Amino acid sequence: MRSIRATLEDFIREHVKKSKANGVIIGLSGGLDSAVVSKLCCDALGSENVLNFYIPSDTSLDRDFRDARDLCNLTGAELQVINICQVMDAFQSILPNMDQGDMAGNVMARCRMIILYHHARINGRVVMGTTNKSERMIGYFTKFGDGGADFYPLGSLYKTEVIKLAYEIGVPRNIINKAPSAGLWRDQTDEVDIGMSYDELDKILICIGKGLDDESIASNTSISKEKISRARSMYINSMHKRQMPPVPTLTNQDL
Repeated sequence: MRSIRATLEDFIREHVKKSKANGVIIGLSGGLDSAVVSKLCCDALGSENVLNFYIPSDTSLDRDFRDARDLCNLTGAELQVINICQVMDAFQSILPNMDQGDMAGNVMARCRMIILYHHARINGRVVMGTTNKSERMIGYFTKFGDGGADFYPLGSLYKTEVIKLAYEIGVPRNIINKAPSAGLWRDQTDEVDIGMSYDELDKILICIGKGLDDESIASNTSISKEKISRARSMYINSMHKRQMPPVPTLTNQDL
């Protein structure tokens, strides 16, 4: 993990420099991934160049704020708090079906993206994404929401690898040990949403990345075919989230 840590810190320094940015903006949720990104950025750039935003809603937990605050006390980076309860109430009053499925969660994620980019613009900074490879591969993020960022430092690491990295770089244990959650509704956890543990998911995704079929994955991992099929479906159905919007090809004759 030490070589991975060094590679990621180099990546952060290089891309911030290329962007000619004054520093980075991070949406700090109190969860593992954003904590790892914030700590890496502090180590790579210096804490004075890292501006964190904790953006709670009515589904946010007090412990998540405490964890975000404690991390910033550890690193010395600035933490600002912007509550979006009133913003969500306003959307609730004008948008239909906000109570259905993950509608409110998607709006919430996009509100947070707007806030991060607003402050990135006025501070001359770039937005660091916190999505990991496991989430990217199954589309476990909101398009143009928490998926909206300038760089993904964790984009090549599976969730189980992010956990190992967190220990290496000194993320507080209480952040590492709590159940992963996007915090989009009360008592929500990633693994319940996904339908399997991250350990199972990562084993499946690694096999999918190697081109193995479902039968081979089942024999190699001893994971049920139902979970393998579910993970593959999420991978296939979320392809559009990992690509730029399609553009038609026109010739000079067409023009």
